[in-house]
Amino acid sequence: MSSSAPFSPAHTTLSLFGVKPGHWRWGLAQMGTSQPALRKVKGLNFFKLLGSGQGRGFSLKPNWYRYGLMATWASPAAAQDFWEGHPLLKDYKEHTFEQYHLDLKPLQAHGLWSGRNPFTTETIASPENAPIAVLTRASIRLTKAIDFWKHVPQASASLDDAQGLLASIGLGEAPLVRQATFSLWQNESDMKAYAYRTASHRDVITRTRTRGWYSEEMFARFSPIKSQGTWNGVDPLSGLL
Repeated sequence: MSSSAPFSPAHTTLSLFGVKPGHWRWGLAQMGTSQPALRKVKGLNFFKLLGSGQGRGFSLKPNWYRYGLMATWASPAAAQDFWEGHPLLKDYKEHTFEQYHLDLKPLQAHGLWSGRNPFTTETIASPENAPIAVLTRASIRLTKAIDFWKHVPQASASLDDAQGLLASIGLGEAPLVRQATFSLWQNESDMKAYAYRTASHRDVITRTRTRGWYSEEMFARFSPIKSQGTWNGVDPLSGLL
């Protein structure tokens, strides 16, 4: 699919896996060993296997016990078939103590991820006073990595006090240089209040433009459709969908 061709919002899922104590080697290995099987899944149009960091956002410290899979699908049925019956999931269940699955409807996506926009080229209004999910991801220029990591952790730390934040996690395809943050919010107003009124976050936005940190970046918003399982022992969207 051409990244420049218009298309309807792609059914999107994000799954987070909590790896059992002592199984961290499996967790690290599956970042590579799961890829061949995923490439053959019918109806799976785009996927990224993701490690995670400690804390709520971009982080230099890895979390060896939390991994993610973000994907877009040809249809909700294709996603459901995978989660309910693919052999790969049996292996994941053996090595994880919890799983959290989110079905997401893309509302807006700007930028590229691995040279394409996998989510949507449309802009859809957020449902009023409803939960919203946000993905911010970037490929950091190697020559800019030191400058980037000097400034970004303070913005990530400010998430700890953000009003309306339900949950967030720092995710990444590669340490240091390919990073993402995924967050869930009570509503769009709370998300925007943090993004545009928090001094440390505004500073990062400004520096991103003036210092040329990224070779590629993407910002996407989603409407959560369905949640299943637990993330750190709870479903942050319980009773909200």
